[in-house]
Amino acid sequence: MKRFFDLLLSLFALLILLIPIVLVTVAVKLTSKGPALYWSDRVGMNNAVFKMPKFRSMRTGTPAVATHLLQDPAQYLTPIGNFLRKSSLDELPQLWSIIAGDMSFVGPRPALFNQADLIALRTEQGVHLIRPGLTGWAQVNGRDELPIPVKVGYDAYYAKNMGLFFDLKILFLTALKVLKRDGVSH
Repeated sequence: MKRFFDLLLSLFALLILLIPIVLVTVAVKLTSKGPALYWSDRVGMNNAVFKMPKFRSMRTGTPAVATHLLQDPAQYLTPIGNFLRKSSLDELPQLWSIIAGDMSFVGPRPALFNQADLIALRTEQGVHLIRPGLTGWAQVNGRDELPIPVKVGYDAYYAKNMGLFFDLKILFLTALKVLKRDGVSH
């Protein structure tokens, strides 16, 4: 049922968001050198690595590490990178990952391939057994501001309590967070 909901909602969202997706693609191309999309190696269900697209908000050549690990993340942002991240428009291409079955709308955010501490804690808690999401319980409870053990605690809670109404609650809270631009540090 969750997979059917994901497919239906992602196709509907793609139709509604097609014009903004085209506009953001053009804006990224016009404001910085390189491709409009950045394909990041991410860890998905059962710790399988997959390629996750995002609109490129960082300059080409930026080290492939979590943003909070960069010494001065602002120096790597493209001219519209900060706006894309704060508005969460950089996440729109992940609709492709949902359609492809690598992601769900709701689940733990997929870890970067080199976030060994996060991957290990999620594996210990059984979080690796569920499909990662565009948004999740951790995102609506702190997003970038959460320490890894706290984030994994939220992810584990979601894994044990996931269901349609919980997913709808998370989607609603995510919409509020995005509109307020809460919890984005870079």
